[in-house]
Amino acid sequence: MGNNVSHGITVNPRSVIVISLLSIAYWVLSYFVVGFKGDQVVFVLAANVLFYMTDGTRKFLMAYLTFVVYWIIFDYMKAVPNYNFNAVHIADLYNAEKHLFGIHTDGTILTPNEYLKLHSTTFLDVMSGLFYLCWIPVPFGFGIYLFVVNRQQCLYFLISFVLINILGFIIYYTYPAAPPWYMQDYGNVLHTNMHEGIAGLGRFDNYFNTPIFKSIYTKGSNVFAAMPSLHSAYPIVVFYYAVKNRMIVASVIFGIVTAGIWFGAVYTSHHYILDVLAGILCASAGIVLFNVLKSNWGWFKRFLDRYESLIRK
Repeated sequence: MGNNVSHGITVNPRSVIVISLLSIAYWVLSYFVVGFKGDQVVFVLAANVLFYMTDGTRKFLMAYLTFVVYWIIFDYMKAVPNYNFNAVHIADLYNAEKHLFGIHTDGTILTPNEYLKLHSTTFLDVMSGLFYLCWIPVPFGFGIYLFVVNRQQCLYFLISFVLINILGFIIYYTYPAAPPWYMQDYGNVLHTNMHEGIAGLGRFDNYFNTPIFKSIYTKGSNVFAAMPSLHSAYPIVVFYYAVKNRMIVASVIFGIVTAGIWFGAVYTSHHYILDVLAGILCASAGIVLFNVLKSNWGWFKRFLDRYESLIRK
């Protein structure tokens, strides 16, 4: 346990009471908001283990409170579907995609999703699935690496990540949008009582005879959250901080992963090209917003300095 109170949080009666009350309050609130689930038990137990284990794990938990905020918001979005606030865009988004990026073939015009679905291959199925599996592990793992080597950059990266998600969530509620697979399966008819579809990622599951993506997408918060593609946004913030910290090899790898996720998003009919472009803009806006706040807003800089002192080695 750390002895320097100003550079961390120690285990004492007050902190034990606080984390215990927060844990119970989260379970109770979750029960009433989205229902009690096993994931919530694991989530809280993991947080408590990290808090009580060592000074280092407590600082790691403090750093990753940003991910905690993201996870809770994402989970609670199930209770307030965006289609209750604004009209869902189905055919208009499909037609815009076809108008801007349509592919002429056999006397008709197909969206890139439709064209790639007709020309799918096992190699592209596996490649797209592998890239798609990177969308959370890569930023999560990169954050852990930064926590070990540069905690200031770790903090900046994680807060940028959360800002990008908040911007994305705002757009979800402002512009509810159906993914390409929905248009392919249901047409321009709104169905709200359903889980997210796995679309082309089902071919990956079938090839390996495993329900990897099926299990992931049954936990999705909202079918109509295709715009922007946060799958396409996440690798950008990883790539940006790798380049910023002059990690040459990592930058090349993350650049390839980024391009692979973008292709996979369209290939598997999970996103239109328009969704991917919106995700790129969302990531760029989140990074710019963080840098502007850090450089021009004194209160935000003081917040960062105080936060960094809690996770400093």
